[in-house]
Amino acid sequence: MTELHRNLIGGEWVDGEAVPNINPSDTNDVVGNYARATKADTEAAIAAAKAAFPAWSRSGPLERHAVLRKAADEITARKEELGRLLSREEGKTLAEGIGETVRAAQIFDFFAGEALRLTGETVPSVRPGIGVEMTREAMGVVGIITPWNFPIAIPAWKLAPALCYGNTVVFKPADLVPGCSWAIVDILHRAGLPKGVLNLVMGKGSVVGQTILDSPDVNAITFTGSVATGKRVAAASVEHMRKFQLEMGGKNPMVVLDDADLGIAVDCAVNGAFFSTGQRCTASSRLIVTQGIHDKFVSAVTDKLKSLVVDNALKAGTHIGPVVDQSQLDQDEKYLAIGRDEGAKLVFGGERLNRETPGFYLQPALFTETTNDMRISREEIFGPVANVIRVKDYEEALHIANDTPFGLSSGICTTSLKYATHFKRNAEAGMVMVNLPTAGVDFHVPFGGRKGSSYGPREQGRYAAEFYTQVKTAYTLP
Repeated sequence: MTELHRNLIGGEWVDGEAVPNINPSDTNDVVGNYARATKADTEAAIAAAKAAFPAWSRSGPLERHAVLRKAADEITARKEELGRLLSREEGKTLAEGIGETVRAAQIFDFFAGEALRLTGETVPSVRPGIGVEMTREAMGVVGIITPWNFPIAIPAWKLAPALCYGNTVVFKPADLVPGCSWAIVDILHRAGLPKGVLNLVMGKGSVVGQTILDSPDVNAITFTGSVATGKRVAAASVEHMRKFQLEMGGKNPMVVLDDADLGIAVDCAVNGAFFSTGQRCTASSRLIVTQGIHDKFVSAVTDKLKSLVVDNALKAGTHIGPVVDQSQLDQDEKYLAIGRDEGAKLVFGGERLNRETPGFYLQPALFTETTNDMRISREEIFGPVANVIRVKDYEEALHIANDTPFGLSSGICTTSLKYATHFKRNAEAGMVMVNLPTAGVDFHVPFGGRKGSSYGPREQGRYAAEFYTQVKTAYTLP
């Protein structure tokens, strides 16, 4: 019998309904059985986090440092094992799975250091003899809701700062990929976290997520996922006057100018649009190309796509794994039909693929002859589908790049310092890439977007303190 991976509530592992975690590269492979939490379980987790907060928020920096440091070390030591688990449950290639696991370890390592660098300010008052201190304090109970596309990195970049700054946590991972989240919670639990500081409640968003949203005892919520669910998180949080942070996706442009290095431009486009099966909120789904290089670029991208191997994520030589599940595959195919109906030309891919193992395999798809008002240019598909928009010059390219309700990542390929500098200043996005894929960011600097992509303070790096802490100003007359 397969072991049941249980929820962690108040420092105890709690049983629940067993739900199989299925490998999208091989639907006959059950990664493991994971306990589904109930509303009562979630309420118990919130109560445990609330009870643990006073002591943990006043714990010393060495205690927090030690826990996060141990977690970083164990994740690093187990990177091959955890990377394989990630690839089995989500469908990234093994190289990508191991790379994401290493990034999670780096994030815990960074915030272990931040626990020892907590600072404040002391300034003189405008009134004689009075001292003024400004310090940061933990928010309280933080609800963490994570998506399926980065099963270990996104939990890491939310859990690590939450714990570093003295918060307690109720953590709901995506129902589709509980394995990596369970592993990381188990590591933190064994690293010495006091009971109730970290609580894991796996299960349905309609049950677990909704209970977190409805609770007046949750002081802050950080969420990464769809726009529709993000709006629900916002509305529920306003009702309770709680702090909230949202990361909700993108429709990211990659501009390619006539003067671009063609090889670099093709690599940026293919990596950004199709690697990780295009299932990244930073994916380059709109390729905006000036007319002088357009035909050469399309031809070169098509040739590159023909050389990519789509297969089992764990198989050596695979470049692109499967789509995560049947629902996502259905959505990708729906948008392929929409693109054709809108008059776009499918120049490559878009076909279901059969492989040695049953899975959700889709050939990467490239549309041309598209415009920026088509649905495939406006709506996030979240799959290995990209479209090329032909423009006459840089000015039109910049306008099209910014003409979107999203604003997460924006890229340009050019050898012109003039255009690169202008684009960095004028691209309406939280992150800008020059001669680099729109997907792929460092762990120690801020991550986040503008417009419909994000709301609230940035994630990652030292900027994470803006969300996970609150400022106190204290005046003293000796």
